[in-house]
Amino acid sequence: MDLGLNGKKAIVCAASKGLGRGCAMALAGEGVKLVINSRDHDRLEQTADEIRSATGATVITVAGDIATEQTRSDILAACPAPDILVNNAGGPPPGDFRDWGRDDWIRAVDNNMLTPIELIKAVIDGMISRRFGRIVNITSSAVRAPIDVLGLSNGARTGLTGFVAGLARTAARHNVTINNLLPGAFATERMTGVTRAMAEANGLDPDAELERRRLLIPAERFGDPREFGHACAFLCSADAGYLVGHNLLLDGGAYPGTM
Repeated sequence: MDLGLNGKKAIVCAASKGLGRGCAMALAGEGVKLVINSRDHDRLEQTADEIRSATGATVITVAGDIATEQTRSDILAACPAPDILVNNAGGPPPGDFRDWGRDDWIRAVDNNMLTPIELIKAVIDGMISRRFGRIVNITSSAVRAPIDVLGLSNGARTGLTGFVAGLARTAARHNVTINNLLPGAFATERMTGVTRAMAEANGLDPDAELERRRLLIPAERFGDPREFGHACAFLCSADAGYLVGHNLLLDGGAYPGTM
């Protein structure tokens, strides 16, 4: 299926590994020119080389913390007129809300709500004027079904979701869409790390806990970042202009609701 993206330009945040890398690779496979970002310079360069080798795509790297104004400015200088924006950032740590202070909350909101909003603000008017734009925010299944130990993520990402719900309706008539991708348990370093940390904190065997969690998923497997990337690429496609303000849950059937 031709997604109609050949020659388009995209910014993909936190793209050196995991879900961000999956999105970058899928978009590159559709002929999209990429600007990718990560705080880890060496890993970012390695990922860029792998994407170029696999797809032949043009890939520009901008290393730095996306939550800082300087890094956002550098990214926008490298790609001043993006057709696609994939917002992504590592989630805040798990824990007990009783242990978090104001600084913890501000950091979570800054990384997982305000930073995506700043990037959307920077690119959306240009997309509107060109009458094409696709913005995808990688959030979390916890937006749909909150996880108690991920309270910082629950709060910050749900705030972004609420903001996007209103904005998406105002941009749709210009062929600019904003949607959210909600990952469940994918085989990423973060998922494995969080699960292991939670298991150890509760005196459980980390490997046994990973296996228990896997078997709770109706698909009986963790998601592959590659398939997540292809879902992102479809949301960015030329034919996805009628998908507006959705929260697409990719969790192998773990969420038990009907809606």
